[in-house]
Amino acid sequence: MRTEPRVPEAALSAIRTPFLTAAAERVDAPILQPLGLLLDLAGESMRSRLFVVQAEGGAEACLRPDFTVAVARQHLESGAAGGRYRYEGQAFRAAPDGAQPEEFLQFGLEQFGADSSLSPALADAEIAALAWESAVAGGRRDLTLWLGDIALFAAFVEDMGLAEALAARLKRAAGRPRLLQAELARAGGEGEAAAGGIADLLAGLSEAQAADLLREIWALAGIEPVGGRGPGEIAQRLIRRAEAARAPALSLTQAEAVRRFLTISDAPEMAFDQVRALTSGVTPAMSAALAGWSERLEQLTRQAPAERLRFATALGHAFDYYDGMTFEIRSDALDSHRPVAVGGRYDGLLARLGGEATAAVGCMVRPWRAFAGGES
Repeated sequence: MRTEPRVPEAALSAIRTPFLTAAAERVDAPILQPLGLLLDLAGESMRSRLFVVQAEGGAEACLRPDFTVAVARQHLESGAAGGRYRYEGQAFRAAPDGAQPEEFLQFGLEQFGADSSLSPALADAEIAALAWESAVAGGRRDLTLWLGDIALFAAFVEDMGLAEALAARLKRAAGRPRLLQAELARAGGEGEAAAGGIADLLAGLSEAQAADLLREIWALAGIEPVGGRGPGEIAQRLIRRAEAARAPALSLTQAEAVRRFLTISDAPEMAFDQVRALTSGVTPAMSAALAGWSERLEQLTRQAPAERLRFATALGHAFDYYDGMTFEIRSDALDSHRPVAVGGRYDGLLARLGGEATAAVGCMVRPWRAFAGGES
């Protein structure tokens, strides 16, 4: 396994300091994380980036690829209504090109529950500003803060007036480029009659009925599920596949509109003008999404130079639990797949982990990338 070099202590201390002053509780998280859960949140395509481990006869697990899900699970287990947590520790990723897996240091902060003193937009800006302050403390002078918004894409989809099932599928694909491209590729079609195989057998059944049927099939075949997934989880994924195959497709005109939306990348205000130009009218959802950006930008430009801000409608992250603002801090010396820092809003994550949906926003910084003498 390839391990990042150590950042000199003076630079490391400077990068760490903004997190120390952020009034957050210090936490750690188990290095081993459930593989099935992370694949549900990121899709099977993420498997190649995860460092998978398995004891003989046990369920598959993975070394933590980051801290967000692990800290969210700990917050749920605590029973607290809200919390603000900072962490510092090693994370692990496999390399998609077959190179050695890597072990790297992360600093980060996760906040759960609304701050009564801040609107959600200002809470977003506070977290992005924290990441920016930490990143620039590493000494690089070539950083850019890239901004995105999953909720803005959802508002754009609502403005298109699509069939409910199709709109829901597009929104679910918002943070998953591969799924979104697959949706665009089938534009102009009528949707397949069926997904085929077990997916068709399960379609129309309740979750409990579908899970029971899967157990019977496994028992007859003498097999066990892989990846730590239960029959209910697998059944629901197969049912969604069958429903997706039967759902209507985008028209060619609608697909072109989505493609045009996803190519927008500019200074924030100019990007928002281009979004407005693509919409048929300003829906309540679109008005709210754009109004939130006025608040965020006003706050962010107090920390980051306006000329260092960019907005890209296609900006997303590997895990699809983000459902609002997203951001990346990039260095000109590193390609776009190696950000210095990432973060965003993920209000729906706790519900997906079995709790109640609540305001949630966070960020992480990789010190070796932030350090001016580091990764190149």
